[in-house]
Amino acid sequence: MSLWTSLEPASATVDPGGSTTVRLRLRNTGDVVDEYRFEAVGPLAPWAVVEPQSLRLYPGTTGSVDLTFAPPRTPDATAGPNAYAVRITPTEHPEATTVPEGNLTITPFTEVRAELVPPTVKGRFRGRPKLAVDNLGNTKITASVGGSDNGDQLSYDIHPANVQIEPGRAAFVKTTLKPRQIIWFGSKESRPYTLAVQRSGVTPLDVEGTYVQRGFLPRWLATCLGIFMALALTFVMLWIAYKPQVRSAATEKLEQAGISTLAPSPSLSPEAPKAPSSEASAPSIPAAGESKAAGGGGAGGGGSKKEETKAPEKTAATAVKKLAAQDPGGRHICYRAFVSGKGWTDAACDGQTAGTVGQETPLKAVNIAVSGTKGTTSRAYVPNPGSADGEGHYPDPFSNAADGIDNYVGSTKKDAPNLLGFSISVDGGAGNVCQNAHVHIDAWLGLQCDEPGAGYAFTYAGAHKNDLWIEAFQLTVA
Repeated sequence: MSLWTSLEPASATVDPGGSTTVRLRLRNTGDVVDEYRFEAVGPLAPWAVVEPQSLRLYPGTTGSVDLTFAPPRTPDATAGPNAYAVRITPTEHPEATTVPEGNLTITPFTEVRAELVPPTVKGRFRGRPKLAVDNLGNTKITASVGGSDNGDQLSYDIHPANVQIEPGRAAFVKTTLKPRQIIWFGSKESRPYTLAVQRSGVTPLDVEGTYVQRGFLPRWLATCLGIFMALALTFVMLWIAYKPQVRSAATEKLEQAGISTLAPSPSLSPEAPKAPSSEASAPSIPAAGESKAAGGGGAGGGGSKKEETKAPEKTAATAVKKLAAQDPGGRHICYRAFVSGKGWTDAACDGQTAGTVGQETPLKAVNIAVSGTKGTTSRAYVPNPGSADGEGHYPDPFSNAADGIDNYVGSTKKDAPNLLGFSISVDGGAGNVCQNAHVHIDAWLGLQCDEPGAGYAFTYAGAHKNDLWIEAFQLTVA
């Protein structure tokens, strides 16, 4: 059996979100009638459609099939040349499979999204928001971050000021806002500001936030101090003006009585007091075994009921401390999940599964603790009913915990929202942490790790849509 094939064109170009078609021509150069089945293989196979999927050719005849490629406009469609192939399997001779190869170039596109966490910060001397910059394009971007406001009322300390972000990744920029003038007295004032994500040749992406500056002393306290000082001054002035005349009543009584100055009669002199006897002056000592009368709290007072003690809760910190005692030099992470309707699960460690799979039971909160990694930083991602794109948001700031200390994200309250996912880093973003999450109506999303050396200090476990809550997860540290 022999077969001739040709891809027209051998190299093609397509825009993410668009489509292009490549024609595969083939000729049956054998001497028997055969039917051929076609299948796209390689990294581009999920985005390829072959029509028709099978073709029957007589000896010496030629046929063709169309390969349509439609890569999505997502970071998964990597920009640049991508090889693809088509597997042709003859029905009569399946062992004589042919795999012609071609090349498809995906054009680059950039899409950047930035979000302030939180959008409003409050403080008297400084505020510390964080800017999350997401690269939703299919090529690496380099950007710088700067701050500005009307009237130059704030100063900005931005770290890092320049970031490089791989496709599908995010970078977190720490910002410290400091007011140039302190409000000593008075009510708080709102100071709008803007953080701009700037890229070469592109209009800057502005993210607006608000810094609420509080007064050092509130206005009501200054008013109270003023009233108090006025009252104190008034009291002193009245005391000086109307000082009361004080006279001893004993002196008046003596003057009225006209006490005689004659010496008293010896018969009327009082008898000298006797010295107390030794028996009367000696303190009484209770007999052995005799209880004290005062208080009623002695051992012979009947005995109090012993309080019942409750066993301490076994948290993630309890489990990780046990691992640290067994392996003092190792790096470990333990965690547990608060399952809706069931409560806290037992602690899992170093890649074990926490939560449930396939039971339609969302997680409400997560408890994490580490050893040997200099602590954790995490925050919860929950549904946002008011979002226009159906995605959730981060309602709370980051929570931090040192080694051996419990870190909690989410809420265990009865009406708490489901967890869509959570961000986590270790060692202040310098350590390495990996995660795998199982999401509602989906399977395990696959192992993903942060890349501190590449400027991505956090990893995210879960999904982003409001209806895709997280059911279970696994964590490891290296």
